[in-house]
Amino acid sequence: MTVSFVCRTVSALSVEEMFDLARSIDLHVDSQQKSGERAVGGITQGLIGDGQEVTWRAKHFGVPLTMTSRVTSFDFPRSFTDQQVRGPFKAFRHVHEFEPTATGSIMTDRVEFTAPLGVLGRVVERLVLAGYLERLIRDRGRFLAGAGDDAGSTPL
Repeated sequence: MTVSFVCRTVSALSVEEMFDLARSIDLHVDSQQKSGERAVGGITQGLIGDGQEVTWRAKHFGVPLTMTSRVTSFDFPRSFTDQQVRGPFKAFRHVHEFEPTATGSIMTDRVEFTAPLGVLGRVVERLVLAGYLERLIRDRGRFLAGAGDDAGSTPL
């Protein structure tokens, strides 16, 4: 069963700035220091682009994981999508959307994933992974927005 959630981050930055921050390998690593996440293959620095891949290595729940994602859709500065091509999930898709506001922008993260473990996976998806991943995405959005007074991220 697929689980999905949406997080929105309000930022004083422009859509172009947020778009580039969201595809920065270096800032992703900085935002995920708790898990020790690092890029170990494909694009390992700078900005990832259309059709490019990055392989991440991190430790979540005390378990070392490796996941390779590919940018499968790219429409600067409106949206881009990355999807797991190899890794721990049966499926993982992350759509990043950007819209201008009078004071900056809103970044919307739409995440869909399926755990690999059948019936047990469905329980783990709902009770553990959904909340954990939602917090990671929300915290990453705040990090990218600079967590200023008028910046924030909320699940929908």
